[in-house]
Order: sequence, then C-alpha cells, then structure tokens
Amino acid sequence: MAWIPLESAEQLADLVTLSHQKPILFFKHSTRCSISTAAWGRMERGEAKLPPNTTFVYLDLIRFRVLSNALTQTFNVAHESPQVLLVHQARCIYHANHFDIRPEYIPVLA
Repeated sequence: MAWIPLESAEQLADLVTLSHQKPILFFKHSTRCSISTAAWGRMERGEAKLPPNTTFVYLDLIRFRVLSNALTQTFNVAHESPQVLLVHQARCIYHANHFDIRPEYIPVLA
C-alpha cells in the first residue's frame, strides 16, 4: 500500500484541491500509541477492502502536530488519535477513531 506522508500545510492544501477529483483518506497516527499501531496494522492488512481510486495519506502526529490541528480546523472534526478522515469534494464525509478504524467500514464512493 502506498501511503503519502503529509508534511506541510501547502501539501494539505493541494490534497484538499485533489479531493475534488478523487477521495483522500487521511490516517492520523501516533507512533507512541499501541491502539494507533493496531489500527495501522488493520489498515495495512485490509488494503483490498479499501476504496479504489483513493489517495492514502499518512500523518505522523508526533512530528506534525500543527498539521493535525490544521486537519481538525479544515474539516471541523474533533481531534482523535488514531483517526481516519475520508475527504471528498473538500469535505470530510466519513471519520472514525480508535477501534472503529476498519477498512471494511470506510465507504466506497461511486
């Protein structure tokens, strides 16, 4: 699975623009949290269940807390860790956190 690391505000802006063409799935991951590591593993093992034609973006919360805050503000979704946000047409249309992060729960867009 090819995850794109999110490392700048400019990159976030570009991804929001790209979301008008295809869905973007953000995974907010804390490298210090066992629940986050378990959720990451479920995403990796469940790649076949994830929506096709989606760009997958990884955010290291420890290194880029400012970007996590930007996601919270941009999409008006309370911060959680771990957390996934599915963005389409510049709106967060689905989000989940902790043990609710499962590839089979993420909606497939037509």
